[in-house]
Amino acid sequence: MATLITIAEARRQVLELVQPLAGEPIPVEEALDRVLLAPLSARTDVPPFPSSAMDGYAVQAGPEGRRLVVVGESRAGAPAQRGLASGEAIRISTGAAVPTGATAVIPQEEVEVRDGAIVLSAAVEPGAHVRSAGEVMRAGTPVLEAGCRLGPAEVAAAIAAGAGEVTVARQPVTAVLSTGDELRDPGAPLGPGEIHNSNGSMLQALARRCGARVHPARRLPDDPAATEAGLEQALASSDVVIVSGGVSVGPHDHVKPALERLGVRERWWGVALQPGKPTWFGTRDRQLVFGLPGNPVSTAVTFSLFVAPALAALQGIAPELAARQPFGADPPPPRARLGTRIARNRRREQAIRVRLEQRDGTTVALPNGPQGSHVVTSLVGAQALALIPAGEGWLEEGSSVPLAPLVR
Repeated sequence: MATLITIAEARRQVLELVQPLAGEPIPVEEALDRVLLAPLSARTDVPPFPSSAMDGYAVQAGPEGRRLVVVGESRAGAPAQRGLASGEAIRISTGAAVPTGATAVIPQEEVEVRDGAIVLSAAVEPGAHVRSAGEVMRAGTPVLEAGCRLGPAEVAAAIAAGAGEVTVARQPVTAVLSTGDELRDPGAPLGPGEIHNSNGSMLQALARRCGARVHPARRLPDDPAATEAGLEQALASSDVVIVSGGVSVGPHDHVKPALERLGVRERWWGVALQPGKPTWFGTRDRQLVFGLPGNPVSTAVTFSLFVAPALAALQGIAPELAARQPFGADPPPPRARLGTRIARNRRREQAIRVRLEQRDGTTVALPNGPQGSHVVTSLVGAQALALIPAGEGWLEEGSSVPLAPLVR
């Protein structure tokens, strides 16, 4: 294996080679979790007219004790048919247009209704309970920046701004392939030496969490011709290909030679990382290919560190943000204190799956169970990756360590 590169250098090279995907217009109501590619400004004032903030009566400002004749009603979507004159009031609903001539709204709790009129039990200040036109946003005001991910609030803001359609990055089409004769479908009976293919379904779910459109996962047998045929099919229809297993140096690891024959250029192979050392990355034109280790924890860790940032960057997230805030992961605090001592690896940085606790205002990271690369349960309930620097001996309890997001 070639000289191992650091996590940071491997990720930097991946993001440097990502070319964001082209944009596509879609209905704004379908844009949840997509990345906006063009800034969005308000098309009209919001609200477009003065409106009531309360259920009550539109009146002219003035003292309490006045008797005002009710001459109409303004409802949301059905404005009053006439304006307001002195000595009059118009019944009004929250969100309804304030009629011309009215300068305030008095809540219904502050009036007494008497024979088609109201008597005010409180004074009314000018502008009371009235939302001015353009109070939320003015026509032409920037509302959302390019590169923002559209959550529920952003979708609502875009609709309020008058957008019916938004331009967003195309979702990366992603293929997931797992290698190994020993793999069987979920729930299938197992023969001697066989295991269930958890990686295929996990990688599908992880990629979807990161905004990708994912082909059905496929299994590749330990056969050179079948491996090459499966990879060729995946490359023909995908922006990103993720292979689990088959990238090490064993006699049945056929992925790398097959990729070379298919014109995929190796960019790096081998990261100074535990777990995840035999991770592979290559490109073919704009396509990205990741060869991840076969152990399930190694798969999840290397996906979080390398694949997730690439999927975010493909969708228009700035590279400097993609590493810290990939889709599908809550960004953890930058650092935490270790809640226990950790044995260090002499040559490789470790990615410890941790849960986080708050103790006296400090974030404490605790290993989430046994840390073997085959112990998939160490991912269950884990909230982040604690990156333990390579070195001799132990990293003591209380030491400050950087945290990286874990897609889950």
